[in-house]
Amino acid sequence: MTDSELTPRKPSKTITVVSELMMPNQVNNLGSVFGGELLSMVDRAAAVAAMRHAGRPCVTVSIDRVDFKEPIYIGELVTCTARVRFVGRTSMEVGVKVLAENLLTGVERLTNSCLLTFVAIDEKHRPCRVAPLDLSDPEDERRFREGKRRREVREELDKELGQAE
Repeated sequence: MTDSELTPRKPSKTITVVSELMMPNQVNNLGSVFGGELLSMVDRAAAVAAMRHAGRPCVTVSIDRVDFKEPIYIGELVTCTARVRFVGRTSMEVGVKVLAENLLTGVERLTNSCLLTFVAIDEKHRPCRVAPLDLSDPEDERRFREGKRRREVREELDKELGQAE
């Protein structure tokens, strides 16, 4: 990688928004959107955010946490907003917030939040370095610290449980 490719980048440049109107084929027998439908949208939004930061292809490594706070129904507009929060050497943590909007009333609800990890890959599909984050904004610095701590906790837990291999 060239030095210019490793110049710190602002997390705000990674913000990605994906919206979709929920249709009858996307809901379960209770009338709420399938979790898998939502995860697909979340993964796509997060992947674009990761690629915007890395400037190269990125693959999903893990979905660390998904919180389903409220159901989403037919006819609601679902909007996933993704942003890179933490960057390691080759990996990135991307946070995604999911809003459901009733288009007739204009009421929006935060229905989900998710954290995903992506790795940038080179032409041989091997992990490669990514630029660090520009943490000049205090909120970006806070998100970065939280992401770093989550990574440390995961590594400690993997080691404790013997899953480090």
